[in-house]
Amino acid sequence: MRRLVILKMCLMISLAFGVLLMPENRLTVFADEVAATVEGTVMSGTTAEILKLSTKEGDMEIKLDDKTDASACKILLPDSKIKVSVSHGSDGYLHAVKITGGEQESVVSVDTSATSTVTGTIGEKTKGDLLYVNTAQGEMQIKLDPSTNMSGCSVLVAEKSYSITCARGSDAYMHAVSISDSSSGNGSSSGTVSSLTPAPSQTVTETTTSVTGKVADGTKEDRLYLETSGGEMEIVIDSRTDSRGGMVLTVGSKLTVSVYRGSDAYMHAAVITANKDTGAAEIDASSPATVSGTVGSKSTENLLYLDTPQGQMELKLDAVRSVNNCKVLVSGKKFSVTCARGSDAYMHALDITGV
Repeated sequence: MRRLVILKMCLMISLAFGVLLMPENRLTVFADEVAATVEGTVMSGTTAEILKLSTKEGDMEIKLDDKTDASACKILLPDSKIKVSVSHGSDGYLHAVKITGGEQESVVSVDTSATSTVTGTIGEKTKGDLLYVNTAQGEMQIKLDPSTNMSGCSVLVAEKSYSITCARGSDAYMHAVSISDSSSGNGSSSGTVSSLTPAPSQTVTETTTSVTGKVADGTKEDRLYLETSGGEMEIVIDSRTDSRGGMVLTVGSKLTVSVYRGSDAYMHAAVITANKDTGAAEIDASSPATVSGTVGSKSTENLLYLDTPQGQMELKLDAVRSVNNCKVLVSGKKFSVTCARGSDAYMHALDITGV
């Protein structure tokens, strides 16, 4: 009887040790052996956990887990064409083993000497290589390039928050230089770049000619009068004008404008640029202030003179994060400006909104 009790105790101890020493991966889903490779287009509804893929054979749902190798293709946005090697998981799902995408060549040059970092969520309108990013200052359009550094993010999917460092390209769009995961869902931005007016709704494809001159009297938001060596030009500013490099159009300001002839027989502005200082001051954006006023006639691309009920303010324009409800700043136009103090004792404009 005593031997039987001892034998039972030994069996119980052996079973307990067996449970304690059981490998942890015995409780996880097995999904390592590649069963097939499928090719298709990423569908809306794809998340960081589930890839929805439209293939010739039909729609598929493929699980993404910590073993998925997405190093060769992290862009899982609607309309993106990808290849996925899959395996059968013990949970009944197909699991992604490795994701690859088609190679692209960029023909656009990007000025990475002046970058800005924005934080926001990828909007549902995003298609292919054009990101619609919802930030606290509004919606931005940012292009993806083959050279975009995505080492800081797992996969890029819609409705998720990211931190994006971007710079202006020769096609007038902002281009993503690098993208990393963001733990914050609230959009914000920082940096020292030319004013981030909204990207043109369409890229100008017509042949352009560059002209240089000074802003003349009569200039308004939709019409630039430019005094050149060959006489005064009347140039239309429209939805396709990229004014991010030169948005202050006060009389006497020096500008270089790429122009083309429109179907209405007017010359139209494709790109407006002006000399702009690079900011060197540290800005305390933790306690911003918002002021309203009209653009003063002494304003330049570097310094905004804002006439307020309390007097004229001088606001530096070297750290503008966003410009909303306008393309350009002209004398007498009313704006609301969020600003913060810099280490150079100046107030610096952060966000500008047309009123």
